[in-house]
Amino acid sequence: MRLMVTGGAGFIGSNLVKELVKYGHAISVFDNLSTGKKENLVGGVNFYLGDIRDKEYLNYSISQEKPEIIFHLAAQISVSQSVIDPVTDGEINIFGTLNLLKSAVKHEVQKIVFASSAAVYGRPQYLPIDENHIKRPLSGYGITKNTAEQYISIYQNFGVDYTILRLANVYGAGQFAGNEGGVIAIFYDKLINGQVPVIYGNGEQTRDFIYVKDVVSAFMASINRGKAETLNISTGCACSVNQLFAFLKEILGKNIEAKYEDERPGDIRSSVLYNKQAVKVLNWKPLYSLRSGLTDTIDILTK
Repeated sequence: MRLMVTGGAGFIGSNLVKELVKYGHAISVFDNLSTGKKENLVGGVNFYLGDIRDKEYLNYSISQEKPEIIFHLAAQISVSQSVIDPVTDGEINIFGTLNLLKSAVKHEVQKIVFASSAAVYGRPQYLPIDENHIKRPLSGYGITKNTAEQYISIYQNFGVDYTILRLANVYGAGQFAGNEGGVIAIFYDKLINGQVPVIYGNGEQTRDFIYVKDVVSAFMASINRGKAETLNISTGCACSVNQLFAFLKEILGKNIEAKYEDERPGDIRSSVLYNKQAVKVLNWKPLYSLRSGLTDTIDILTK
């Protein structure tokens, strides 16, 4: 198949591209390299250096590649940046997605597989969160992901099928340990460099951490399944930040204690996603526990 991955040089996107190439698909990547790296890409992939806000160049790349399916992962992913600069956040995540959808119709793309986020739900009204949970995002990022979902769903009326995947907290090798890089990447970076990590609050807040290889397998399953579906991609298991930190210390053989600081305003206390619909519809399931996923990540990083 002819497949395009927007954001394919980034953390999740590059892992997806590597897996797609293994199956002999003709792959193209569209990425502006704002957070991704060209060295993340494997050989045999057609690369377009561009921004999804540039509708002419995006349209050109799709016209050249004529993909049957587009995996849409290009996005502004920083929650804090979406608060500081909501206009840019909206331009990338909403208008960029609209540029993609318009070109998809024009060039007869069959399907969009969209990387959405648990951020669309906001503060949980109940746990685990299923796909019918009310959506009240707490950030511009969550708002733009929710809005992009709505646009994608109505473009089915123009002949473009879709699968929307709402991702839990994704981790794995290649994740950047910046402010929005994910707590696991941040903890790993601190521990490996002998520095003291910071835990905000008492560390008993819980999250649903899912390994990037399990996320990639969900994207792969969406090639032939998930028609007009919106699905949670998660482990369905809650883990506290304290437990996560203990796992990492054990695997790395480190005896560094974390520093505890005041809970950050607006932080969600507990979050875990119900994944049974994805298991049923995609014939998919997460294969990695948090411990095994962390062990595999560290094996890759220390090779």
